[in-house]
Amino acid sequence: MRLIPISIAIMVALETPAFAHPGAGSVVSFNAGFSHPLTGLDHITAMMAVGMWAAAKGNRATWVWPSTFLAVMLIGGALGLAHIAVPLVEPGILASVVVLGLMAALAVNPPVWVGAAIIGLFALLHGHAHGAELPEAVSGAEFVAGFASATAALQAIGVGLALALQRSASVPLSRAGGALCVAVGAGLYAGVL
Repeated sequence: MRLIPISIAIMVALETPAFAHPGAGSVVSFNAGFSHPLTGLDHITAMMAVGMWAAAKGNRATWVWPSTFLAVMLIGGALGLAHIAVPLVEPGILASVVVLGLMAALAVNPPVWVGAAIIGLFALLHGHAHGAELPEAVSGAEFVAGFASATAALQAIGVGLALALQRSASVPLSRAGGALCVAVGAGLYAGVL
């Protein structure tokens, strides 16, 4: 149960003003990149779901799946920066919240490589959307470093919360986190969130 207060402390420490959008501060700074994932409910929820699902799977998935998301998200970001079209980015991002939430809620137990492939597909879409948002005139290296750091932090919080709840014999409660992700995804899709 010690991980819950630690996770809350991390979330509070990560809270920074949102200056990630053009016209609101420096678009290319580390702080802007770090803030950006924290301003979108879709990204926050999907990252938490990746962490919760990875913790539910356990063993290698606990680090392989979040690492896969980070690596493929950076590839997607590069595609977005290069203006290489990827189909269905926005609907795919919404689907990621629901699908990853379902995987965590149901503790779906595929082989590690299958989970990595599912996560990688959604990571490509998340990365592409954020890479495409950067203005053409900037390299965005600081922004990307901040964005990747915040993404890793959100995933770590998801893993930490799920592991803490599992250790406290509250497996149904840890799965409820995935169900909450599904509800958020449905709300985003319906336009009520």
